[in-house]
Amino acid sequence: MEFLSLPLGDWVNVAVDWLTVNLAVFFDAISDVIRVILTNLEHFLYWLPWPVVIAIFVLIAWRVTGWRTALFVGAGLYFMGALGLWEASMTTLALIVTAVAISLLIGIPLGIVAARYDTVWAVIRPILDAMQTIPSFVYLIPAIMFFGIGNVPGVIATVIFAVPPAVRMTNLGIREVSSDVVEAAVAFGSTARQLLTKVQLPLARPTIMAGVNQTIMLALSMVVVAGLVGAGGLGEQIVRALGHVDVGRGTEAGLAILVIAIILDRITMSLGRRKKKRGIAWQGA
Repeated sequence: MEFLSLPLGDWVNVAVDWLTVNLAVFFDAISDVIRVILTNLEHFLYWLPWPVVIAIFVLIAWRVTGWRTALFVGAGLYFMGALGLWEASMTTLALIVTAVAISLLIGIPLGIVAARYDTVWAVIRPILDAMQTIPSFVYLIPAIMFFGIGNVPGVIATVIFAVPPAVRMTNLGIREVSSDVVEAAVAFGSTARQLLTKVQLPLARPTIMAGVNQTIMLALSMVVVAGLVGAGGLGEQIVRALGHVDVGRGTEAGLAILVIAIILDRITMSLGRRKKKRGIAWQGA
């Protein structure tokens, strides 16, 4: 007995072709906006002298985490420049900042809505599960079809892969706010907006920052995948090293990605811990 034929692939191809033809103006508009943001940010990072960039990151790390992390940040950034990967690292940083910003602009509001309405959470939860389960390379296919080759499809694929933690952790953080605190705020006459902005979001901020941290880490994991479609940066360096079986160059680019990951991880996690302490102090008051 044979299986019944199910031409799902053909149906998907027809749907993608229809969207490509009929929504070309929409996809072009999205592509233009992302390209302008990414290009300007990249040029700005190129324009800044490398000592200024290092000084900015060292200052941020020192204020947020302490002098030990600040020393590592300075040494790590200088290490990337010494490897001859400064411009590639700035391109990767621009890609990550753009993708993470878009992911948070989508994920945090969606997480707020999901926390407020159980029906919305029930609908988007399996979608988020699928987004995190499907291999990341699969996202490149529609991204290329809709946005062509270059850094834009790399950003789009990264956003799809990185947005779920922002939604999940925002939803979780707001739901974990004590019901007693919420009831007290309502009893004192807080509106729905005041309850969200003055009570729920401040208390949920440590959990939301953990979601931001996860979003950044997932965006970094997509750097090499984005390099396959011409996004540039350190991912492209690794793809070239793979094509030429250049272990040394691949190791250098991989270490540069590791340095960026550690720097961003330490800063964002420290921000979350500082906000958590403030939230505990607020509750105690």
